[in-house]
Amino acid sequence: MRIAFVLLMLIGLPLQAADKPNVLFIFADDQSFETIHALGHERIETPNLDSLVERGTTFTHAYNMGSWSGAVCVASRCMLNTGRFIWNANAVFAKTEQERVEGRFWSEYMKVAGYKTYMTGKWHVRADATKAFDVAAHVRGGMPNQVKEGYYRPKSKDDKTWLPWDPQWGGFWKGGKHWSEVVADDAIGFLDDAAKQDNPFFMYIAFNAPHDPRQSPKEYVDKYPIDTIAVPDNFLPLYPHKDSIALGTKQRDESLAPFPRTEHAVKVNRQEYYAIITHMDAQIGRILKALEESNQLDNTYIVFTADHGLAVGHHGLMGKQNMYDHSVRVPFMVVGPGVDAGKKLDAPIFLQDVMPTTLEWAGVEKPEHVEFNSLTPFLAGDRTESYYDAIYGAYLGVQRSITYDGYKLIVYPTIKVARLFNLGKDPSEKEDLIANKKTTRIQKKLFAKLLEWQKTTHDKLDVAAAFPDLMP
Repeated sequence: MRIAFVLLMLIGLPLQAADKPNVLFIFADDQSFETIHALGHERIETPNLDSLVERGTTFTHAYNMGSWSGAVCVASRCMLNTGRFIWNANAVFAKTEQERVEGRFWSEYMKVAGYKTYMTGKWHVRADATKAFDVAAHVRGGMPNQVKEGYYRPKSKDDKTWLPWDPQWGGFWKGGKHWSEVVADDAIGFLDDAAKQDNPFFMYIAFNAPHDPRQSPKEYVDKYPIDTIAVPDNFLPLYPHKDSIALGTKQRDESLAPFPRTEHAVKVNRQEYYAIITHMDAQIGRILKALEESNQLDNTYIVFTADHGLAVGHHGLMGKQNMYDHSVRVPFMVVGPGVDAGKKLDAPIFLQDVMPTTLEWAGVEKPEHVEFNSLTPFLAGDRTESYYDAIYGAYLGVQRSITYDGYKLIVYPTIKVARLFNLGKDPSEKEDLIANKKTTRIQKKLFAKLLEWQKTTHDKLDVAAAFPDLMP
């Protein structure tokens, strides 16, 4: 099948459904770009994700555009499945189900292209997954159930109330089997079914991990003794502007650890974060093994990414409702026919670029409403420069950011605070340069670019009025 696919592509003939490549999309929840061993995190164990890095091409600067709600995953997934930039996706989010889904969702385009579509795990999109996909199993909500014991913890070094492997709290253990294992079971079953089909498959395999409550079997937690966990180098007990930008005690993610943050609390949260990632990695390994054993690997594109990152102690923050790289950047790896092995590309992309990429693989012309871009020119070696002249970010009406020309500008319009970071010299975003008069020119340059992107994305927030001194 792979030979037929390559020959048809070379001679320019349209592909029949049976000759099209399969697509296996594996999606994590809350996984920051910095949590892959092969990409520089020496402490974490991710052997199966490492294998994707080794076997394929990694986009090292993949971003989520932000969110119109505290549930950043909702906005990210709506952008992903509609192909629209943030504020246009928000407009779709408000429409009826028929207006949202019919002929416009990612899965619908894949169906029309002749694909059998499968889905399991976290959906969190305002549409019926059982209608959006041919086969849907264990469609999960935004996160496993929460209990009060999972918040403001640990309160001290002696606080052992919560244990990640204890099933009494439910969460990932609700139903008797860890949800990540259920997702892998479903995916393996899908692969067995797909091997019997004539049509190519599109699988949307969406883990809830490593979202909180970050639970995993004890053997995975034991891999990360507390005394081996490092506190981030940009650790702060409290983020200075937290209450003014919707990151205070009323924000759910931020309430997972006590205020002020302690090094011990951050270490415990990171221990549990690493453990659930390693446990998810083991389930991904099961899926990849089943793909190979089903004899479908050679004609399958595999894409792994996440809906957004997570702070887990960076900057005194715990969640993803901020504009720092730890919360807006994600891992992004592609493996498949013709994709270079072990290659890393630093051109900035948005994670939602995966949608038009897969449509191109499927032989679907990019729909007019899709604003993200196919990555196939990068994967073919025909392009190195980003489609995007800057990376725009937004959170509610209280935060905006622009990453451009090696710098990042973050603005908080409601309190008229701006922050500037030189990402080349300061990748941890620790040294705020906004008060440095030598950076006035770059501040204005970035602010002008932010205003351009507000127009591009139909962002109606009046940022210009809050920062007259930054106007070019």
